[in-house]
Amino acid sequence: MFLQALTPLAQEFAKQPLAFLGGFMSGTFRLDPAEDPLRSWLEKQGTTIYPASADTNGRSSGPQSITID
Repeated sequence: MFLQALTPLAQEFAKQPLAFLGGFMSGTFRLDPAEDPLRSWLEKQGTTIYPASADTNGRSSGPQSITID
């Protein structure tokens, strides 16, 4: 059962090990592809970077004040 869950990961790793490990490490360290240094490296590689505003999904950034009656 556990081995079946890891099969897709092993297949992707076998296809492109460097890209897989890069994506895995960026996810592990919670690197945002829209921020440097990852953004500048991806631009050098010729990868399209989407603007950071697309990631917000309609939410504004930062804390907001509210009033309670």
